[in-house]
Amino acid sequence: MGRAPLLESLRGEVADRRPIPGERERMKRLRWILPALVLMLTQGPVYGEKIGEVSTVWKLIGPDHKIVVEVFDDPRVEGVSCYVSRAKTGGIKGAVGVAEDPSDASISCRQTGPIRFRSEVPEKEEVFSERASLIFKRVQVVRMVDSARNVLVYLTYSDRLIEGSPKNSITAVAVPRDMPIPLKGK
Repeated sequence: MGRAPLLESLRGEVADRRPIPGERERMKRLRWILPALVLMLTQGPVYGEKIGEVSTVWKLIGPDHKIVVEVFDDPRVEGVSCYVSRAKTGGIKGAVGVAEDPSDASISCRQTGPIRFRSEVPEKEEVFSERASLIFKRVQVVRMVDSARNVLVYLTYSDRLIEGSPKNSITAVAVPRDMPIPLKGK
């Protein structure tokens, strides 16, 4: 069979094909879903950057229990970085991601460069969050503003869907007096 008859037969098959109902809509959705998926997979970490870890309990099967240290930069305040240390459960449950991490966490925020406010700052705002169990528990960092002293206060704690923990840690970063904190809504 020559090349020309083969091409002719393929053209005929393509021309006879009728669109499947709903095919165009599915293709339109795919045009948006695929780039969004690629963007999500190529983004950097959503949470803190891991600085290091130390083992606290050796486990025969699965990873050890450990303390993890992470850093994140305040999203609204350039020049402020917060270091959070928290317990992470190991073992088999920890390896498969179903363990509930203890509520113990500590925080230390420091000025790591010139302070600049990217936008107005609410009096209280969650600036960092990371899951501490499969669904129900999160470790959070909330920034509060002490405008009388021109200080940014950072509080870390864990919460659950039903009941949180009273365990918490606090740190503060003084902002120079000549640079008032721009409060949102004031």
